[in-house]
Amino acid sequence: MHIVERTFGDPGEGAREAARGTPHEALCQGVREGFLARPAGGPVSGCEVGVLVLSGSSGRIEEERCRLLAREGMAALSIRWFGGSGQPPGICEVPLETFESAIGVLRAGGARRIGVLGTSKGAEAALHLSVHLPGVDAVVALSPTSVTWANVGPGRDGQARPYRSSWTWRGRPLPFVPLDDSWAPAPGRPEGGPVAVLGWYEQSRRTYADRVDAAGIPVERSGAELVLVAGGDDEMWPSLRSAEELAARRRAAGLPVRVVSGPDAGHRPRLPGEGPAPASTQFLYGGSTAADAALGAAAWPHMLDALRGTRAPAEGA
Repeated sequence: MHIVERTFGDPGEGAREAARGTPHEALCQGVREGFLARPAGGPVSGCEVGVLVLSGSSGRIEEERCRLLAREGMAALSIRWFGGSGQPPGICEVPLETFESAIGVLRAGGARRIGVLGTSKGAEAALHLSVHLPGVDAVVALSPTSVTWANVGPGRDGQARPYRSSWTWRGRPLPFVPLDDSWAPAPGRPEGGPVAVLGWYEQSRRTYADRVDAAGIPVERSGAELVLVAGGDDEMWPSLRSAEELAARRRAAGLPVRVVSGPDAGHRPRLPGEGPAPASTQFLYGGSTAADAALGAAAWPHMLDALRGTRAPAEGA
């Protein structure tokens, strides 16, 4: 399927995108920087499904993932939601209202069904949006968390400590679990090499156990279809445990949920058509190229069903 692409951003970025052959547009309904892909052959109003695509703490705009969804007949928009002009430099007290403008772009283009596809911290945001923002019909959470975590990076004041919530809603910070800075990587790793921080998150949950319940993401209040995708070898944070906790909350409320897991996959499942995730010099993510691709392939049909609303999500683990 042929697709049409549009880039939103500042004029300097527009010049660079134009040089690459991607049409550039000025700021669009509050979207300061982003990338939109949709099927060719008609107006945006021809896409009844719109998907907001959110990266994790990398902050990148997910162009490749938007193209995959556009080839499936959806309008897909990815935006920069921190680190840009007028935004917090880190994931620190990011207003969830930031994403309302992006969803508005999809609705203005004719989307009648709205999905949010988020990875890691983007999955955390996606789950909260489904709770707080009416009209989110489906959420696909790749490598999710079941609790709101503390900030990653500095806030608008340039400070990363003391810890604050990653998110606000209507001006109020959401309850969160701080990180325990007494944690240290396991001895014996190569000096200066990438680090697995799974133990940091696990230790922080134990240290601040009294804050976990309040920080839990109340997915039992979400009216969206939920698909949770997690790998059992995630070395970034306990995404499979979190997926199971989120699913338990849904089932206790009598609500459907689908969990797709792979015991050998890591933090970065790869969807059909995506290349391997790039190596990191900072973090160990777990998994393997084959296991991450296998998990993405297993999740893909369930993701598409939920985003399109073509089949009621079944309970599963």
